[in-house]
This record gives sequence, C-alpha cells and structure tokens, in this order.
Amino acid sequence: MTDILARILETKKSEVASARQMRSEADILREAKSRNDLRGFYQAMKNDIASGKPGVIAEIKRASPSKGIIRENFNPVEIATSYAANGASCLSVLTDVQYFQGSSDYLRQARAACSLPVLRKDFMIDPYQIINARALGADCILLIVAALSLQQLKEFESVATELGMDVLVEVHDFKELEIALQLETPMVGINNRNLRTFETTLQTTLDLLQEIPEDKMVVTESGILSAEDVNLMRSNNVNAFLVGEAFMRADEPGLALAELFNSN
Repeated sequence: MTDILARILETKKSEVASARQMRSEADILREAKSRNDLRGFYQAMKNDIASGKPGVIAEIKRASPSKGIIRENFNPVEIATSYAANGASCLSVLTDVQYFQGSSDYLRQARAACSLPVLRKDFMIDPYQIINARALGADCILLIVAALSLQQLKEFESVATELGMDVLVEVHDFKELEIALQLETPMVGINNRNLRTFETTLQTTLDLLQEIPEDKMVVTESGILSAEDVNLMRSNNVNAFLVGEAFMRADEPGLALAELFNSN
C-alpha cells in the first residue's frame, strides 16, 4: 500500500493554504480567545480512571482511507448523545474531509449535543489548525509524531496550551515514543494501527508500555474490538482507550460502548 500518511499531509498543506486565504490567523485567534467554554479533557479521563472506570475516548468517524464508509447512517448529534449516555469520558471527532469524510461542523454539532470534552482528530501541520480547533470548540488536539519534527511538536503543544487545550501525542514505535516523551503533555497515545500501512496489532501498545514513565497516561488507540482486548489492556494497567470503528459499525454506538466496557 502507498504511504497514506504522506498523501494526507500533502493534502493538508494545500488545505491550510486555502483556509488562510479565506480567513486570517489573527481573526481565528480572536475567536479562539473569546471562547470561555473549555471542558478539561485530560481531567475527565483522569477522573474516570481514578474512580476505577476505564477512560474512554469515543470516536465519531464516518469513513477511513483503508475501510471506506464505516457508517452510512451518520448523525453526529445522535452519536454524541448516545456516547454521553453510556459512559464515554470524552469524544473524538474526525474533521478531515478528503480521507475520513469528516467536517468541522461535526465537531460543533457533537460538542453542542452533550457536555463531554472533545478532541479534534485531524492531522496538524500548522499552528493555524490548532487555533482553529479552539475556535471550533475543541478541548484537546492530536499531535502525531510521525507527521512532525520535535521542534514542531513543542511549538504546537505550546500554542494549544496557551489556548487552554490539552494535547494527546500519538506514537506507534519506540523512536517516536522517545520524541513524544520530550513534550509536557501527560497523555501518550499508542496507535496500534500503523499510519503508513494501516495494519493493526495490539502488541504495539504492549511493546511500548515498558518505556513509558508512570506519570504518563497511556491511551491505547485502534484495534480494541472485544472485551478480551479491553481485559488484556487493563490487566497491563492501560486504562485509557480511544475506540471508533467498533462503535461506528453498531446500530447504537453508545450501547456498543457500554457492552464493550461493561459500563451498563
């Protein structure tokens, strides 16, 4: 398979350039700073885990480059409401248009439908996108180590922090983890899906765990499909999860969440 991540990043460059033509960064920044509705993303995860529950980031995703359309009957408001009623700690909303058929409007709609903190799930390559994330209402952003230099990661983390947002930094191998641990954020996401091939294995999380300090919250991402998968992670003291596809394929996403995590 071709390098999907590289193609996505090339597309992002043109998207950001177009967005800047339509609206200046200064204008977006004013809107971002005018919002006073932050919901603590990391704190919500931490609180649920401290109470003995799994911290679940429930994803709202219509499609993916590797699987195509995942959910035909796609209503972000209904999905967010269902997640909130069934034990999700936070939401993750795909906003990438070309490869995931996402939308900024989906983030706005989902956040307005419930009281959960929201992660903007996208491929960040420019501070403009981070500022825009807060203007949209995002409480957290994703930074993918495979897509960014250490200098960019630190800069983008600083921009997010200044706007009050949390950061989930994502890795999928040891080299990326070494870089991620140089950031301040307490949340390290381990993507069990290789973003270059889109192949998935839970062994990725288990292999990297031993290298992560205890003061970091490990979020296992992708490939959590069964109660056995959840039990495997929790038995290894991984209590934070980002799950999307397993819920998106279910008739009622929130009920699928409750069943997977035995939270009903």
